[in-house]
Amino acid sequence: MFASFDSLFDLMAAFPDEQTCIDHFRSIRWRDGEFCPHCGCNRIYKFKDRRTFKCADCRQRFSIKVGTIFEDTKLPLRKWFMAIWLITNHPKGIASTTLAKDLKITQKSAWFVLHRLRHAARTKSFNAPLKGTVEADETYVGGKEKNKHAKDRKGGTQGGAGKAIVLGIVERNGELRTAVVTDLKAKTVQTIVRENVAKGSTLMTDEHGAYTGLGKDYMHHTVNHGAGEYVRSYCLHTNSIESVWAILKRQIIGIHHWVSPKHLSRYAAEMTWRFNNRQFTVTDRMNAIFSGMEGRLRYKVLIA
Repeated sequence: MFASFDSLFDLMAAFPDEQTCIDHFRSIRWRDGEFCPHCGCNRIYKFKDRRTFKCADCRQRFSIKVGTIFEDTKLPLRKWFMAIWLITNHPKGIASTTLAKDLKITQKSAWFVLHRLRHAARTKSFNAPLKGTVEADETYVGGKEKNKHAKDRKGGTQGGAGKAIVLGIVERNGELRTAVVTDLKAKTVQTIVRENVAKGSTLMTDEHGAYTGLGKDYMHHTVNHGAGEYVRSYCLHTNSIESVWAILKRQIIGIHHWVSPKHLSRYAAEMTWRFNNRQFTVTDRMNAIFSGMEGRLRYKVLIA
């Protein structure tokens, strides 16, 4: 039976020391059976310290952290657990400067911790295509030209010139999927839509030309934002995906203030993960991110 923690105070009470954290992570990682992270063998020897194990086949000695984002971490798991609670339960996430202060670590360490957690929270695969009524839209992420230094201005006062592009698709009252794209050409946009939306679904978009032609596979409806139209017949709108962009922009502007185009996909994935797990309890949301810990993100890969 997993511990329950509805607040950060409850979390610290549930995990008073390092061993309780190790035991909890072990119970989640090995809930379907023990295995060696090196060769996959399920014959494991345990040591009295309750922290190390040995594989009966490859003879490698390892801890429960090996093969996960916790591998080789110098931080105690209690601090990791606090970071996980904060990133999964604050609606717009947490800044690395704030996390550094809360955990008494350097900002550089906090930044790496958060990116490793974003790596764990990424959506690796989808169980089924979106269906029913689905909305698709794009947004531009980048500062206003008038707010930039003169040497950094690229001309123009509006639109997407010089900005990163995020494409979003959301099933009403269902799952969200986002992707950073290099352009808004019809081939780029429609390929992503067709990969993620079941044929025959009702598709809502704005009047952007990239969506022209999707009527062959979907019941495609558009709203003309350029003419000031946002809702037609009560149900023809893209308000659901527009509200997603509001969350993403508030996360970037209000919490992080600025994100690089290089890492934008990671921040979008973090927001997407929280959105898709919004119905979970605090405990279930934390345990869900524990379930995605497989795979190590190295610092040199992150900054490459």
